[in-house]
Amino acid sequence: MPANSDETARESISDIFGINVFNDEVMRKHLPGNIYKTMRRTINEGTELDRSIADVVANAMKDWAIEKGATHFTHWFQPMTGVTAEKHDSFIAQTVDGRTIIEFSGKDLIRGEPDASSFPSGGLRSTFEARGYTAWDCTSPAFVKANGGNVTLYIPTAFCSYTGLALDNKTPLLRSTQALNKQALRILRLFGNTMCTRVFTTAGPEQEYFLVDKRFYDRRLDLITCGRTLFGATPPKGQELEDHYFGSLKERVASFMNEVNTALWQLGVSAKTQHCEVAPGQYEIAPVYTAVNVACDHNQLVMEVLRKVALRHGMVCLLHEKPFAGVNGSGKHNNWSMSTDDGINLLEPGETPQENAQFLVFLCAVVQAVDTYAALLRASVASAGNDHRLGAHEAPPAIVSIFLGEVLTDVLENLAAGSKAAAKSAGYLKVGVNSLPALPKDMTDRNRTSSFAFTGNKFEFRMPGAPLSLAGPNCVLNSIVADSLAGIADNLEHARGGDFNAAVQEALGDIAKAHGRVIFNGNNYSIEWTREAARRGLPNISNTVDSLKRITDPENVAMYSRHGVLTPEELHARHEILLEKYIKDINIEALTMLTMARREILPAAVRYSGVVADAAAKVKAAGAEPEVHLGLLRDLNALIGALNRNIAALEDAVARAGGIKEPAARAEHARDHVVQAMAAVRGSADALERIVDRAIWPLPAYTEMLFML
Repeated sequence: MPANSDETARESISDIFGINVFNDEVMRKHLPGNIYKTMRRTINEGTELDRSIADVVANAMKDWAIEKGATHFTHWFQPMTGVTAEKHDSFIAQTVDGRTIIEFSGKDLIRGEPDASSFPSGGLRSTFEARGYTAWDCTSPAFVKANGGNVTLYIPTAFCSYTGLALDNKTPLLRSTQALNKQALRILRLFGNTMCTRVFTTAGPEQEYFLVDKRFYDRRLDLITCGRTLFGATPPKGQELEDHYFGSLKERVASFMNEVNTALWQLGVSAKTQHCEVAPGQYEIAPVYTAVNVACDHNQLVMEVLRKVALRHGMVCLLHEKPFAGVNGSGKHNNWSMSTDDGINLLEPGETPQENAQFLVFLCAVVQAVDTYAALLRASVASAGNDHRLGAHEAPPAIVSIFLGEVLTDVLENLAAGSKAAAKSAGYLKVGVNSLPALPKDMTDRNRTSSFAFTGNKFEFRMPGAPLSLAGPNCVLNSIVADSLAGIADNLEHARGGDFNAAVQEALGDIAKAHGRVIFNGNNYSIEWTREAARRGLPNISNTVDSLKRITDPENVAMYSRHGVLTPEELHARHEILLEKYIKDINIEALTMLTMARREILPAAVRYSGVVADAAAKVKAAGAEPEVHLGLLRDLNALIGALNRNIAALEDAVARAGGIKEPAARAEHARDHVVQAMAAVRGSADALERIVDRAIWPLPAYTEMLFML
């Protein structure tokens, strides 16, 4: 290996990073100076796009994309399906005299018109009302991407109805960033910051996933249709030895990761961390944090690239929250913070007293927001898949609480008490701007059981499941923190002309007293915490159906309306869509389970019982007593009978579900009856797997899928 190999690697990454992105460097090169400055102002300050420059920008973007080999363009948007959507159009156009030319106008760039009625709308659109619009989001860079031999220019866009209602995940997220920016600037102005013009949130999602060999995947209908195993006996070895976590990468996996990184770097995604996760066959990739809107777009690209590259390596990437029972599921830890355009992380404790007081205001705003809107935050991660993961001693429980660590908890307790007692960080904690001591940067350990943990200069929201679009949780976080900041700003603005330091102390003390109940630094998995959380009055919403009911609580409707993030109509539509998705997910799983049980598992078990019966008859014909054979046969027949009865019960539960028209009632039936019936079918089938001849059992076992890569 050459002595300068590290330098060569750095140069290589530098050479390819963002080469397929219409980023700032490319814009500066391809746009006239005045047009470039206008675009930067729109991106940086959130000003309205000057349509007069659209044709110039579109032409430059087209020329750049064609240089990259692009023949088509697409408006890339995020309908309320949880995944992305795209319709491709070529750059070809015809003139009046019939000539074919290459064209991409400002109109093509700014607006598209996909069919709005074919996506989930929650009643916002009728089937016959097909018109919908995609609108260019210039704050998220366009990029080119190859699919097979086709190279396409991808333009990130929002998606709305003919009447302007949001039909996607991006639009509410963008609205929420505007709301938080407005309220955060009010706070900063009160602290004398007149230079900052914009506050934005940042995110850095840690993406967990599983890899399985495609030859096993292809033999599992449950993995193909549901993304998780509906059957599978516990293997003799799981994750007990803790030997997979941060373990050495297998060569095949390392090769896969190398290709993933290269593809993501070319798309401007700053993939940084990669490692083996806790469960066998489980891995993680994490980027450097960036603006939340871009981070959410990038995470969609990460999931797509993981899936596509895995197939090229003869593997399948599983992004379900719980693909395998008995080992850890996969989450997507959302590292969230607030930053200013002049380079200040508002959740950085800081080294000066003034910064500390400002930090505590933003910190307390988050504490107040999470406590006030805990049910809404819980609902933002609710899904049928995440119900298998949350609270399973591998992810946070369904109780939303905040881990602050001893130092900051002590600070808030002193604020609540109005105390001048010494804090654990040393020094006295009067919150007056001139008397608060500097706080250490790393004031906390890491609490892996907490749902919302402060980790030095950001919060790590650990509840989202692996396949979730992060636009939803981040929209909630932005909105509820904006709401808290608005209340604090109202109080402090009323104190103008008085003692500002005293007003800050009083405001923070009130928040600490009212919302300190949400802070917990201990073991969130313990029974004691469940009891303590109940005593504190914290909601413990254990399942998706109950969680989704809380989305349209009056206080949530009012909060979203107050900040212009979601209209009541848009919010109710999202509740309906999520409820329908839960019903459909459970129904698909139940039908898949019935198909596998009837066509694969039951026939295999019956076949093996015949083999055992024949063997018993031969032993008896030879003059010996087939005690072992008959005992095994009795066990087999008992389990086969139980499986058959459980299948019938599941069929009945599914049939009854079809007769329930009201969505909420049908979702409750799915949770209370279909899911329970599925568990019984699995129990019988998994017991059979443990005794049926491996040569006869039709499904790849957990040992094969988890360990054979």
